[in-house]
Amino acid sequence: MDEAKIQSRLREAKRFDPAAHVPFLCAGARVGWLRKSHAQRLMAWPDIFRRDAEGVRINGTLDTPAARSAAVGEVIHALHREGAITGWRDERYAVVTHFDAPPLFHIERAAARFFGTTTYAAHANGCCGEGAACEMWLARRAASKPIDPGMLDNLVGGGMSAGTPPMQTIIREAREEAGIPAEIARSAVAAGTIDILREVPEGVQSEQIFVHDLTLARSFQPHNEDGEVAEFRRLPIAKVIEIIESGADLITLDAGLVAMAYIIRSARG
Repeated sequence: MDEAKIQSRLREAKRFDPAAHVPFLCAGARVGWLRKSHAQRLMAWPDIFRRDAEGVRINGTLDTPAARSAAVGEVIHALHREGAITGWRDERYAVVTHFDAPPLFHIERAAARFFGTTTYAAHANGCCGEGAACEMWLARRAASKPIDPGMLDNLVGGGMSAGTPPMQTIIREAREEAGIPAEIARSAVAAGTIDILREVPEGVQSEQIFVHDLTLARSFQPHNEDGEVAEFRRLPIAKVIEIIESGADLITLDAGLVAMAYIIRSARG
């Protein structure tokens, strides 16, 4: 791969200016980043949020995860009704200071980018063969997806709901997205993590992706079960590199980084 283009992709994943955002705080810790207009909007709920020199924090009187979840949830519903938060998923995400830490509170998944809270996902590169003969499966996201519709993605990938470990997510998403049986999905090999922190139209994407590699037989043919994939493509690694390096909006940033990580590992042996 072209080193300059690799570095460009990596910079895109870290395109974030702290000075243009306001820290979002809870229980003395920063748990997110707010666009300045979002920070100002939250001041409409002074019983829940207050702003000081350090940022916008959840009121200290809300001193339990349940109380915070209920109060912030009311705000999220109001912001959704006015169109400030879109793509409702009806799925809870834990707000934590780091992975595996006790949740400080929970929010609707669609609100994570508004508040800039860190989300967690698990992806798997689905590959056949080795070396120059290796091919990689890519999935095209359905046009109905709220984020990156119609773009190419990893064969398996999904957000981790509160309390769900990476492998459980891989097994669930492998079945739903590509019809991969659990006994095959369990063979996915963990290959590290990728961190993303960047400005996006909804606010801030702060995400940690747990990367996995899944070897599949050449006879395997994926089939989607949840309506979230429009098509599958099995491509030579050289073609995947071409797509990633194109610079066009062909493949999601997340998927491009996960695929790049596999290609770099394979090249290093």
